Amino acid sequence: MLVLDTSTGISHEIEIIPLEEADYKRLSKVKYYFDWKTEQEYEVYKLRILGNNEILGLISLERIPSEWRVHIRLLTVSKDNKGSTKQYEHIAGNLIAFAATIAVRDYAEFACISLRPKSQIAQHYIDKYKMTPTGRILSIEVPEIIDLINQYDHEN
Repeated sequence: MLVLDTSTGISHEIEIIPLEEADYKRLSKVKYYFDWKTEQEYEVYKLRILGNNEILGLISLERIPSEWRVHIRLLTVSKDNKGSTKQYEHIAGNLIAFAATIAVRDYAEFACISLRPKSQIAQHYIDKYKMTPTGRILSIEVPEIIDLINQYDHEN
């Protein structure tokens, strides 16, 4: 999985790993938009460039086996990586593809990922990630989920 430096055009290999207890002290609402301490009972992962400790993005996941679904509770990129002046591209896409990979691994052909976006960004998820509205929830299932994984995970 890769992120693209918008100023140089150079791609960097990334890793998405579990957030460590010590990381919560570094996560301010100013830089990461949410109080991530409220997510500690869920699976929380951080995205960073290999060899660099700076957290570029975060995702909180909840597995719902009875629905063959991985629900994205929270997803964010750091303040430096949002909007037209962002430093790196593909952070959110990589995090969503990571959730999709977990769903496919756990639920195979029944895999689904979902999220409940803020209303002003819902169309972005529909357009960019081909998510489908289901009430106030957006979701993506097989086969589109496989396309999403292949788009971001260049190791497959």
